[in-house]
Amino acid sequence: MRKFLAMMVAALTAATVVSGCSGAPGAGEKRPPGAAVVVVSGGDAVSPFTTPDEACATGLAAGNTNTAIREYLLGKGYTVYTSPAMNGRGQVVDQQGFGAFGVCPVTLPENMTVNATGSIDTAGEHLARFINWLHDEKGVTEVDFVGHSMGGLYSRAAIRVLATTDSKVKVRSLTTVGTPWQGSYLSDYANDIITLSECRGDKLCESGMKVFKDRVLQLTAGSGREVNKNFLTGKNGWNEFQSGVLDTIPVVMIAGKKFPVPGPANPGVWPNDGLVAEESALAKNVSDPVLPHRRCYAFDDTHSIFVSDTAGLEWKTALTWDPQVFEVLRQAIDDAPKALDGTNREGCPS
Repeated sequence: MRKFLAMMVAALTAATVVSGCSGAPGAGEKRPPGAAVVVVSGGDAVSPFTTPDEACATGLAAGNTNTAIREYLLGKGYTVYTSPAMNGRGQVVDQQGFGAFGVCPVTLPENMTVNATGSIDTAGEHLARFINWLHDEKGVTEVDFVGHSMGGLYSRAAIRVLATTDSKVKVRSLTTVGTPWQGSYLSDYANDIITLSECRGDKLCESGMKVFKDRVLQLTAGSGREVNKNFLTGKNGWNEFQSGVLDTIPVVMIAGKKFPVPGPANPGVWPNDGLVAEESALAKNVSDPVLPHRRCYAFDDTHSIFVSDTAGLEWKTALTWDPQVFEVLRQAIDDAPKALDGTNREGCPS
């Protein structure tokens, strides 16, 4: 079934490319020629670089995180690029197994490729370099970032770099999907901040914590060591270091809450999407100087198609594959020019 779905997605994406985004008219068609959406995948992800006209010829055309999002936004008339990412240093290479892809049109150099196991700030530097390359080579002058999981943190780091280096590219908006603004409880466990008992006996939670810790113990630094509440939050946390970066950029946050537990539970763990708690994905405790303009949405979704597959669920239950989420992405991009004048904290936890 998974192979069949992958083939269907690849075929649909190929059809979009051939037709030159001939889907239903949308607000994207009215955007300036230099306006683009850049989709950024998260920690430990491998994602190919794709353009509005070119994607990988086999498997999932833009990798397991970006394929369905890219397809939807292209169909609405947007100019969409997916940023390259590798689960380690180096250029993106063809992938086998779950989320396989291959025969991709262009492979960009390492210094424009996010190392999805490296540090958040280094990932931001590489992503910013990629954005500037889009300006020089593709004529991109303004971008709307869509960041899945840690891709939201990488995007924030890139926005800071672009702003402090006088980049010619304007950032219009940031939409984060399942992003651990306050860390992931998996990393909290891996870094000995919480115990396995916070899983309340839930086997999927316990398994996720153990697997994540095994992975983190192989690394001396990088994303797995940083995506926890001790690193990100607090007076001296990474979030506070970003104060002012998003002052003129509207942010929409989307959380998944597929997995709850009955009774009182640690809100830093429950409910969650399989990797990130709803509270973290909606940045409940992130201060206004860091995040001054925000809107929030939550869906009964998992973190990704990998989590859905592990839990025996359909792919459409994942944040990266849910049409309801895609519609919020479209709305966030379309509303960006007037969002700063609109209602703040709509749908967000207090």
